[in-house]
Order: sequence, then C-alpha cells, then structure tokens
Amino acid sequence: MNIHEYQAKELLAKHGIAVPAGHAALSVEEAVAAANKLPGPLYVVKAQIHAGGRGKGKFKELGTEAKGGVRLAKSIADVERDAGEMLGNTLVTVQTGDEGKQVNRLYITDGVDIAEEYYLSLLVDRASGRVAMVVSTEGGMDIEEVAHSTPEKITTITIDPAQGFMPHHGRAVAFALRLQGDLNKQCQKLAKQLYEAFVALDMEMLEINPLVETEDGKLLVLDTKMSFDGNALYRHPDVEALRDETEEDPAEVEASEYDLAYIKLDGNIGCMVNGAGLAMATMDIIKLNGAFPANFLDVGGGASREKVTAAFKIILKDPAVEGILVNIFGGIMKCDVIADGIVAAAKDVNLSVPLVVRLEGTNVQQGKDILENSGLPIVSANDLGDAARTIVAEVKKAA
Repeated sequence: MNIHEYQAKELLAKHGIAVPAGHAALSVEEAVAAANKLPGPLYVVKAQIHAGGRGKGKFKELGTEAKGGVRLAKSIADVERDAGEMLGNTLVTVQTGDEGKQVNRLYITDGVDIAEEYYLSLLVDRASGRVAMVVSTEGGMDIEEVAHSTPEKITTITIDPAQGFMPHHGRAVAFALRLQGDLNKQCQKLAKQLYEAFVALDMEMLEINPLVETEDGKLLVLDTKMSFDGNALYRHPDVEALRDETEEDPAEVEASEYDLAYIKLDGNIGCMVNGAGLAMATMDIIKLNGAFPANFLDVGGGASREKVTAAFKIILKDPAVEGILVNIFGGIMKCDVIADGIVAAAKDVNLSVPLVVRLEGTNVQQGKDILENSGLPIVSANDLGDAARTIVAEVKKAA
C-alpha cells in the first residue's frame, strides 16, 4: 500500500524526524488557508498523487508549456493561482503513463533555503534477508540514472534485522554522504530514526529524495515516498486508514475486498490461477505461445464459490480481455468449487469471450463434469501447455 507525501511526513514527524512545516488541502480555499498558517514568504505547492516525477510532469489540460506538479510560490496569490491550476486536472509524469493521474489533493509547505541535496532510502533486500539503506550524494536526481551512469556515487549498507541498527551503520551513512562535524552527528541520528520507523511500521520502501542540508546547517526531509507490506497492515490500523482508493485501479480495489491478489497488465488474455508460482508460470507460457497476459490474479488456496465468481467478474471488466485462461491445481482449493464459480460467473456476465479451463487435483472429474454439463462454450484443456495453445488459438479465431 502506498500513501501520499504529506501522510508520510506526518508519520516521520511522529518518530522525531525533521520535516518542513506544511498542510494538506482539498480545495483552493484550503490551500490559501494552509499558506496563511505558514511563515512564508516562500511557499511550495505540491500535487499529491501516487507517482514520482511530479516536478517535471505536465498537466494535460494546461498544455505543454504549463509548470509541473511541484511549484514555488512567492505569495499567497501565487498559491491560489497554482492550486486552481492543479486541482481537478490530470498530471502526467514518467511514472503515471500517458493517462496521468487526476490531482485531488495538494500539500502546501514552507519554503526551504537549500545548501545541498542528498538521497537516502530503505527497502527490503530479499536476496540477503536484510534491510538495505541506499545513500548517495546525488540527491534530487533520477536515482536510476545515477545508478546507470555513476554507480560509484551510490552506497548500499545492509542491516541485519536480528541485530538491528548499530552505531557503525550510522557512521557509514554519514561517511557516504561526506558529512562532517555537527551534520555528521545529525545524519547518524537521522539514519537510526529512519530505520526504527521503517521496522516499526512494517514498511516495504521508504525513499527520501531529496534529503537536504539547509543554509543554517540542518538536515531536513524535503520529499518522501512510503509503501507498506499489505500483509502486515492488520497491525497498523492507523496506517491502513491512510489508504486513498482513488489513487488505485478500481479493479484492484475491488479484488482486495475479496482478498484476491490482482494486478492489471497490458495483455489480452485474462488469467485466473491459484498460487503465485503457478500464476507466474501461466503468464510465461501464454507469452511463449505468442500472446500476452492481461492480469495477474491469484484466488488463493481456499477460495469459495463467491470468491471465484468475483474474480471472474473482475477479469471481464477489463475491456482489453479477449479470452480467459483458468489454470487450477486443486489441493485445498477443490476443482468442483472452481467449476461452480466459473459457471455462475459466466452466466451472470453473459460470457462473450473464449474461455479455456485447465483443472487438475482434488475433485478434478467432478469439476470437469460441472463444466461439461453447464451448457456454456467452455473448452477444457488437458495440461498447461495445451491450455495456453488453445486459448491463444481461440482468441485468434474469434478475432
């Protein structure tokens, strides 16, 4: 789960981490009121969407010459103008794709006199089973480009969660950022605070870009992104309450209500599978046979008929889907339950695209009988290879 910048900064502030003063706004009037609470005379008006590259982005409705989604305002009048241009319009960045995202929230912050900019992030390093702290002196830039062009400017420090954050980790971060004196001490303290917040809130990623050194010698988190482990949100109802469903794909939101793992992709073959590994193999074999998957959808190991029906309907809501492949290995999940759900969903939505089903495992014959006796044009496959070839051929035939 991702959250907005202003929400992330509020969480960091609760852990004693310094951030610029700022207030969220949902309207032009609220933006002006927020600016009036700040000392000024320089303000920053920030569009709040779940995507990076906001500063270099462009608003569809304002033309290519319009300023981006992060703007410096030198007066309250400038804040009012910028808020009016941003709210309700569509911001396109390198991370949103051409469709962009509509801006429904703003963050008005106090201006900061910047001396230097740095990069600092924490993420879960699955290869080592540790928390990786990635730092660079090249803050404010595209970190992927830095990694490609000047990888020597990026330092990665791994922290064993069993041991926790130790003083030498803080010293390594400060050394990598070439900080000395009081700034060195501030950096060590900040690194420890960030690690503790990362672990305490079950984050998957925490990125600060830039972390700035101000003209008066303070370290300040100027911009940040956070994402959280969805499986741990039950431990953090306060974090879960920050979810903004308007920033998410409606189908993915609906899928989460049924505890389905669904991710929309760019292909034309809808997939419904039980088990993440089997789902990945299914998508691979679809591509091997000349087509592309339209989604990743894992119904899990113990789905009910209602859950399967919901999954089927979610797939069919995607207008790009030209055919569906269901691939189930029945263990805890019984094949007859899957078959019941498929038949019910197909009747509900008046199925109009080819459907190929491969069942194997517990109650497989009962499941095949249910499909065969349904009266629906459902094609049964003998194995995964056969299923992939058949659905690709059926889609081409229908076209």
